Amino acid sequence: MSSNNKKNGVSRKQFMKNIGGAVLSSSLLAGAGIPFSAQANNTPPITDAGQKPAAVKTDRVAADPTDIPAPIKRSRPKTHDIELLTKEVVTEIEDGVQFRFMTFGGQVPGPMIRVRQGDTIKLTLTSSPDNAMLHNVDFHSVYGTGGGANATYVSPGQSKTFKFKAMYPGAFIYHCAVPRLDYHISSGMYGMILVEPEEGLPAVDHEFYFGQNEVYTQQAAGSQGFLEFDHQNMQDEIPTYVTLNGEKYAITDERRGPLTVKKGETARVYLVNGGPNLASSFHPIGNVWTKVWREGAIASNPEKYVQTALVPPGSCGIFEMDFPVPSTIHLVDHALSRVANKGMKANIVVEGSKEPEIFDTTV
Repeated sequence: MSSNNKKNGVSRKQFMKNIGGAVLSSSLLAGAGIPFSAQANNTPPITDAGQKPAAVKTDRVAADPTDIPAPIKRSRPKTHDIELLTKEVVTEIEDGVQFRFMTFGGQVPGPMIRVRQGDTIKLTLTSSPDNAMLHNVDFHSVYGTGGGANATYVSPGQSKTFKFKAMYPGAFIYHCAVPRLDYHISSGMYGMILVEPEEGLPAVDHEFYFGQNEVYTQQAAGSQGFLEFDHQNMQDEIPTYVTLNGEKYAITDERRGPLTVKKGETARVYLVNGGPNLASSFHPIGNVWTKVWREGAIASNPEKYVQTALVPPGSCGIFEMDFPVPSTIHLVDHALSRVANKGMKANIVVEGSKEPEIFDTTV
């Protein structure tokens, strides 16, 4: 192949420069024209004697579970212009422990996108000029090659746009899908798009949005300073951390603070499992899922009163909860070593007067 030949509008020479001069092979991602072996050298530049990668520093990467779009009230489809920004950032995964995250919008999980069945989305993916790596985005809500991944390869400072129609309802993951996609997803590059059915969703008092993923590092959890990514541990599926919203115990008193609701209210919980490897056994300690739509399949009839629901990597779940008594509810993965040792927990504090006929600790 001549260095002047182009794939997706980028010359082979320029593409090699974009990914750090990776050696290309003939093994191609289907339809993309981009070799899977390009992952070999798809690593960031580093500074500080090889310890700390160059990236923008930030104070927080954990997404606020309440910062999501409002439920849709309209009865007709519309066209949306939506931009996603890829950002590589360094911040703490727990106190005194830094990690280099790759994100959509500077948060983990990436921003929740909310549309209605039948809507058209013009999606622009922009790569921050401060980035070091190639990124793209694959939507599981798309009929089309690569879910948009092939159309959205962006180098630092570059933007790409594609259009799709949201033809089926449900909660679906989106994620980076470059060669070495497991590394990018593990580092935080995933989120959720919710496609509401035409009739909308039942009203609830609260909606919360969470993302679960594993982080693999060379150093042990809690090691002070900067943790370097470990590709072998990722291949062996031995995570250092398993987190809800990117940080160890992010949505608890130990980190960013718990969520609060009032007795008698209801909530809908959205979970996207970025993985890249582990399934989540999602369970509310001290409560139950009153309704569950597995795989985010909102067009299906919900299961009722489910204690623990499996959410595979690369999928989503939609859950509803009642709060009949004051309590602290722990949202966990019931593979409990991930809770005790790896950071997988969030708390919901239910405020209100006691209900001894339902729950009484003074007997």
